Amino acid sequence: MSISDPCISHGERFDGLSLLLGEWQSLWRPAPFHQRMPEWATSHAALFDAAMSLDDSTLAGLRDDDPYASVDGVVRHPLAEYLPLAQLAALCKVPALPTATLPAAWATHVGGRKWQQIEAFAPHVPLEPEASLVEWCAGKGHLARALSRLHQQPVTALEWQPTLCREGQQLAARQGVAVTMLEQDVMAATARDRLTASNQVVALHACGDLHERLLELAADCGAGVTLAPCCYQRTAAARYRPLSATGRALAARHGLALERDTLALAVQETVTAPQQVRRQRRRNGAWRLAFDLLQRELRGTDSYLPVPSLAYGRMPPSLAEFCAWAAERKGLVLPGRVDWGDLEARGWQRLAEVERLEVVRQLFRRPLELWLVLDRVLMLEEAGYTVTLATFCARQLTPRNLLIQAARDARHASPSEVLHDSL
Repeated sequence: MSISDPCISHGERFDGLSLLLGEWQSLWRPAPFHQRMPEWATSHAALFDAAMSLDDSTLAGLRDDDPYASVDGVVRHPLAEYLPLAQLAALCKVPALPTATLPAAWATHVGGRKWQQIEAFAPHVPLEPEASLVEWCAGKGHLARALSRLHQQPVTALEWQPTLCREGQQLAARQGVAVTMLEQDVMAATARDRLTASNQVVALHACGDLHERLLELAADCGAGVTLAPCCYQRTAAARYRPLSATGRALAARHGLALERDTLALAVQETVTAPQQVRRQRRRNGAWRLAFDLLQRELRGTDSYLPVPSLAYGRMPPSLAEFCAWAAERKGLVLPGRVDWGDLEARGWQRLAEVERLEVVRQLFRRPLELWLVLDRVLMLEEAGYTVTLATFCARQLTPRNLLIQAARDARHASPSEVLHDSL
């Protein structure tokens, strides 16, 4: 079966991605921000030269373009001849769900982009007869209210922050929507009592350990699942352990030992960021790289030194002040005289190099994300679920647009049911 065949199974897609990610991991695992020169610059010299030769206009276009866009089946990326982009494009092509619209009045008190995501997601939440809806990590219950209106039935919304629960309950009461906000830490043992086989549990962009917990508890009791996962790196584990038995086997076979920081690659995409935010990110990046050059000289060690992140709006107003702040945090003493103009110019030059190297790394972002999502899909299939995987919106609305829909096959009993039957 061809990997571009729309009938390719989840397992076949997962196997193909495992092979390519393992084979090319020397290009996508190391973060260019941390390395003065990538180790692959010698082993893939032609690719390195081609990446370094990208002009600013081409580079700017690549930030927003679909890296796997093709014409007549041929991927039109400037680095396509050096990488297996046709194979990756085929493996990353998943079905797209139809779009729908919800009444504009339902968007009251919901942010514009957040509402658009809910509007794209909610119509694809199935509801079997006698099933009840549970929103996982609900925030103020914006999605729960939309689902209650859409399905004309009560929804239970689980949220651990008391303030959000109170505000969500007030919104539901004000709008006359049958949503019950429950204060619940989903990582606590008591969360197990919130789900049963009669639930359809729903989560739009639950992060890391939070959505892994959802999958664990749903699979244990047989609840239906509608999930758009997010932020795989937000996990307590330093190294990723695949959720599926298939994933663990393939990771071992292809040497895919993924650290927490590596998982962040799967969500590094800025197509939704405003231009002002992008400009600020680039300046912050140039300053951090300038400090990196300075700290290497001060320490006499050619290695990266992590510096704490700063929320946007809290960045010092000049490079000199930023370097003073960073040096204090890392216990370094700045020299009495620094040519700040020269150092900033060198920082921007390093940023230009890093951005071109990131073009190479980002070509493996979607394959890694899809690999992680397929690991979740296969975990559910191994637990006796029938699972579909599709995109629920365009990447311009949110790059985290992969949707898992899973229903327990009636022929499979949940682990708790098996135990009950054996007593």
